[in-house]
Amino acid sequence: MINRLCIIGVGLIGGSLARALKQANACNEIVGCGRDQAELEKACDLGVIDRFELDVAHAVAGADIVVVAVPVSAMASVFSAMAGHLADNTVLTDVGSSKGSVVIAAQQAFGEVPANLVPGHPIAGTEKNGVDASFAELYQGRRVILTPLSDTRPEAIKTVRNMWQQTGAHVEEMGVQHHDEVLAATSHLPHVLAYTLVDSLAQGEVQAEIFRYAAGGFTDFTRIASSDPAMWHDICLANREALLKVLETFSGDLAKLTEAINNADSEYLMRVFKHAKAAREHFAESTVPNNQSSN
Repeated sequence: MINRLCIIGVGLIGGSLARALKQANACNEIVGCGRDQAELEKACDLGVIDRFELDVAHAVAGADIVVVAVPVSAMASVFSAMAGHLADNTVLTDVGSSKGSVVIAAQQAFGEVPANLVPGHPIAGTEKNGVDASFAELYQGRRVILTPLSDTRPEAIKTVRNMWQQTGAHVEEMGVQHHDEVLAATSHLPHVLAYTLVDSLAQGEVQAEIFRYAAGGFTDFTRIASSDPAMWHDICLANREALLKVLETFSGDLAKLTEAINNADSEYLMRVFKHAKAAREHFAESTVPNNQSSN
């Protein structure tokens, strides 16, 4: 049982965590914090949080766990605002999509990475934003990745693991760098491709006709381009080294496919399409079906 949980950033991710823990009766009190008082008041009215603070230092006072659910570009300022105000036994975690940047932000704010900091990333989300879009079932059956460092306290890892398990999530651990490389390929690259495709077609002279006759495949693939542009702007910059590597690989493969089409290379096209189909079907069979976007 968590006595007091502080969530900084009560939007889709933070709000859904609060709803899930309330539904599981896993928390006595949830304190929200953020810059938008109207949104925090709405979160209270919806029963997502019990009370709120606009000041980070006041919000984290007396908390057992602090969850930072803000864009990765805001992590440093939030960490700085709470530095010196956390109790020795307070466990700190986050939900950022890029873990290397979070670790750096913590080092800069606290002077060193706190032993009670457990970097985390729930692989869940939708293209919608705000506390209105939050729901308790968001994490059920989804993966949450924890990336503790070598000197992270085991009891802090256990606390964060237990918190996420209360939401119905499957919790795994991996290294910071490995996480960023994997997510660059599986989450960040698809979002970049979706944004780029929609932007490219939207600039054409026949854009109205193109979107009017767009088939289901286009809708499915580009749905994630409706995600928060500011958030994905931050993620691309925060994880740019790993993202650039997978972009380079993908660009090379796309160039080969372009050449094959230009040369009417039927054998190459069929080989790529068959291999992709088999890989996609294997992936679909090994995961829980859902239509949610990851962040």
